[in-house]
Amino acid sequence: MEGASTCSIREEKHTVKKVDRSVKIENVVASASLKHGIDLEDVDRAFPRVKYSPEKFPGLVFRLKKPRTAILIFSSGKMVCTGAKSTNQARKALRKVIRKLKKAGIVILGRLSTKIQNVVASASLGGNIDLVSWYGTQRLGGRMMYEPEQFPGLIFRMKNPRAVMLLFSSGKLVCTGAKKEDHVYEAVNRIREMLEEDECIFYPSSLEEMNFEGESILRE
Repeated sequence: MEGASTCSIREEKHTVKKVDRSVKIENVVASASLKHGIDLEDVDRAFPRVKYSPEKFPGLVFRLKKPRTAILIFSSGKMVCTGAKSTNQARKALRKVIRKLKKAGIVILGRLSTKIQNVVASASLGGNIDLVSWYGTQRLGGRMMYEPEQFPGLIFRMKNPRAVMLLFSSGKLVCTGAKKEDHVYEAVNRIREMLEEDECIFYPSSLEEMNFEGESILRE
């Protein structure tokens, strides 16, 4: 049997019909800031359900039901929104908190400046990945990290679009570090194309052919 530099058994024809792939946005982290500070004790008094324990954590946690998010508010006027399922949801949640603060009599001046910090998504490529062989190609240099004895996933740092991909042999992956939702879809499509070019992803019909070829080789 040849070494792991080639991806198991290469197929002469790798034009396998692609399986539907799902990409799901799991979390969007957005930051925002005002040009002035906020009295968190006033916010705590105005909203009994917020969580504020300054002896444990300097920020105040303001939770929303719609959209279901958690906004961390700091006395400096900085805010961080987590739990949103889209960039629009994150911005909407931050604007909603500002409206609630104003309505409660909290002094808010100027406009809120927001920035998307991270879009985290999960996806399934619909086929099995030969991680050992893909890592063995080394054509991507130091952008790959794979230590299966410590963790079963392969980490790939994509430059364009900028994102970090965590891939598993099952074909499932996690994408993090993207700044836009479009970048997530672009990164997932790009990683699939790279795996197909290197013949390191095998879709269900392809796996059946591989098993048949493997049995034939063993019989010979």
